[in-house]
Amino acid sequence: MLPTLLGVMLCVFVLMRVVPGDPVAMMAGPGASAQDFARLRAQLGLDQPLAVQFVQWLGGVLGGEWGESLSLGRPVLDLVAAHLPATLELVLVTLLPACAGALVAALVLARVRTAWVRWPVQTALGVAQGVPDFLWALLLMLALGVWLPVLPVSGRSDPALSFDFSTEFHLTESLWRGEFAVGADLLAHMILPALALALPFGALLARVLTVELSQALAQPYSRFARAQGLSSWTVLRNAGLRNAWVPVLAFGGVQLVFLLGGTVLIEQTFGYPGIGRLTLAAVTQRDLPLVQALVLVYALLFLALRLMVDLLMLLADPRLRMSA
Repeated sequence: MLPTLLGVMLCVFVLMRVVPGDPVAMMAGPGASAQDFARLRAQLGLDQPLAVQFVQWLGGVLGGEWGESLSLGRPVLDLVAAHLPATLELVLVTLLPACAGALVAALVLARVRTAWVRWPVQTALGVAQGVPDFLWALLLMLALGVWLPVLPVSGRSDPALSFDFSTEFHLTESLWRGEFAVGADLLAHMILPALALALPFGALLARVLTVELSQALAQPYSRFARAQGLSSWTVLRNAGLRNAWVPVLAFGGVQLVFLLGGTVLIEQTFGYPGIGRLTLAAVTQRDLPLVQALVLVYALLFLALRLMVDLLMLLADPRLRMSA
């Protein structure tokens, strides 16, 4: 994990300094003189060699000093702490319909052999997976926000909502404190972006789970269970799901990483104030400290997810524990 983090930090540090555009020029304005440019560069440390700048930034990160946003004028850590919980809650809400839909679709395809039942399910999975999440966002916004305006299409909550949050985990806090009206409003604003993310993700999980279930049901232990007189659903539950969920967990953990990356466009589309929308704004503004910090946060999230999946697989599969 440490070499990966160091490589990510080095790559984003170099790339942000070789792409077109000068953050100093954006800060100084059109009427700035050469002295103003030189003063700002010295103030930001951009007049130093790249190696010196990288070492200084790395030392600041390790010391908890991640710098200050050039465009927003706030400490980077404060901005991350203010926007990251919204994205985490959105991802958790996305997982509920994605996993539930994938499980139902996989069970139907693994159990039912009737063509008129299988064909609509397979077609729905193909459409859900084939349409990208940002296009789903536009379609859902048009259908449920414009043509049939039943759900809000922007923001995290109603601006008229009056509630004093003590943390940035608004949905979790509102449910914990029993403010279900507030939680319902927050959840209503999450439904459309969560569905846009869940449809491709859930369809992909369903296809993988269907294959794993079919392979598990073809194994000798499944045939032996059926020979003992157990029902098909019992065999599917006890023999199929118990042996299929470990490889699906490994695959889903990898895809969850891409799901986090997909929040950038979805949050921008729905005006959702998460870390993805903040990242896009930081890149547009060439906000070097903020972009570097956000990429580092994404890398930490990705590595933490992969580590969590590996640990869950290690606990779930005795063969992996023996090899470890």
